[in-house]
Amino acid sequence: MQLRGIHHVTAIAGDPQENVDFYVGLLGLRLVKRSVNQDDPGTYHLFYGDALGHPGTELTFFPWPGGAPGIPGVGQAVAVAFAIPAAGLDYWTRRLRTNGVTIDGPVARFDEEAIVFSDPYGLNLELVAGADTGDRPLWSAWDDAPVPTEYAIRGVHAVAVKETRVDPTGAFLTDTLGFRLAAEAEGRLRFQAGEGGSGALLDLLPQPGERRGRVAVGTVHHVAWRTPDVAEQERWREAIAQRGVSITPVIDRFWFRSIYFREPGGVLFEIATDGPGFTVDEDRDALGQRLILPPWLEPQRQQIEAVLPPVRLPQFVR
Repeated sequence: MQLRGIHHVTAIAGDPQENVDFYVGLLGLRLVKRSVNQDDPGTYHLFYGDALGHPGTELTFFPWPGGAPGIPGVGQAVAVAFAIPAAGLDYWTRRLRTNGVTIDGPVARFDEEAIVFSDPYGLNLELVAGADTGDRPLWSAWDDAPVPTEYAIRGVHAVAVKETRVDPTGAFLTDTLGFRLAAEAEGRLRFQAGEGGSGALLDLLPQPGERRGRVAVGTVHHVAWRTPDVAEQERWREAIAQRGVSITPVIDRFWFRSIYFREPGGVLFEIATDGPGFTVDEDRDALGQRLILPPWLEPQRQQIEAVLPPVRLPQFVR
């Protein structure tokens, strides 16, 4: 078995409209599913990605309006890096600064260059350009995006996690999940899943003595890894459970199926199936335009809609 790479990353935001304005209007991702947190249906779950929300392109959010800010620290995923074309750094530097976003960089890392910034609630983001990221295909370009296709985000490139020390997390990644240590530089260890490359990377940052993080607004909730189908997902579940790790049963999320567990350092991981995908209940052109509920929550639609604040898609020009 091999995990195929990152399926999606889920973080916690503040105001949902501000979240949509930033990720759609500024970063040019498409809102591909406007739904709710199935474990807390009074909260939105907003999914962003390419035109179809392919696995590997998705960053998703639980907005908590008025929620307390999180505390970045060890035992936590602390940054999400997006892949951009190699020629895109100048474009994105201008675009972000013009829109009032403070950036650091470009920062050289391994064979890449990155610009570093935060979203409105403090989530650490990076746009990474390099030979690998530039060659990454744009699976499904969003024709109506505010960002020209030649500069558009290609998908999630990597996640960074902070741990007190390399092991036991590093050993768990390699011995249980099949990752490989690919590179190490300046205290950053780069692990890769499956065939590796952009979209399959986890950077481990050992931080001895740093306090533990607290997951809340502006932090990552969990990181999901790709598996092709339920049969292989079940095999992963058995293999992880055999290591003595507490793991959930397979949970039907309607657009994919999921299992959840914590790696030894405390970061919440998910293994999610590639399908059936976001067009199973909506046409491609209609994605993200209205509230979509999984069938088992439809009887509660009236109560759910009554507590969710309205969200509109931003108007923009390139």
